Amino acid sequence: MVHGLLLAEGIRPDPRIAELVGLARFRGIESRTIPRDALDRATEGANHQGVALDAGPYRYADLDLAPAGPGAMILALDHVQDPRNLGTLLRTADACGVGRVLIPTDRAVVVTPAVVNASAGAVEHLQVSLVTNLARTLDDLKSAGWWVVGLEAHVEATDLFQTTIPRPVVLVIGSEGDGIGRNVLRRCDLLVRLPMRGQVSSLNAATAASVALYHLMVTGPEAPASE
Repeated sequence: MVHGLLLAEGIRPDPRIAELVGLARFRGIESRTIPRDALDRATEGANHQGVALDAGPYRYADLDLAPAGPGAMILALDHVQDPRNLGTLLRTADACGVGRVLIPTDRAVVVTPAVVNASAGAVEHLQVSLVTNLARTLDDLKSAGWWVVGLEAHVEATDLFQTTIPRPVVLVIGSEGDGIGRNVLRRCDLLVRLPMRGQVSSLNAATAASVALYHLMVTGPEAPASE
């Protein structure tokens, strides 16, 4: 539910702002001007550029275990805790056609205004589900026909670009510091890693996942044939 359009006091007149106010009026949404520091607090420090929508809590989707097709992808996040990383992951997931994103209910960042901002609004186009026990949820998905693939710099991991990924696939991404937890790691049918040729031994979670998601998109059964 949308409660109102919030504008910061002193915001400069701009055709884009006027368009937003007009759209809000057309939909019966009240526009309110508030102090800029109040808008900063309301948006949890996100770069709101002087305007924000006062909306109700994010509506998480119920989990549907059935694959939507042979090329279906799910992104499962094992305790990702940085809002900017989550926002980037959601933005990439939408760009790559991911059907659903799974987030644990504990020790993980959920969808907040800062996450929505970092996702550039992509979160509104995704099916994001909260799960109490990610490891158990992965068991249920495997029983429903999904393959679970973990992106992890593990001794048993194979090069992502040299590995045939079974479909439909759940791609598991671990936390920024600890990677994929032991219980979740045990549920993975396959572990893959990104090849690293420089001096840095790893990429952060959002960057690594973005590379992997695009690879899965262009190599999947529903990818367009090359000319």
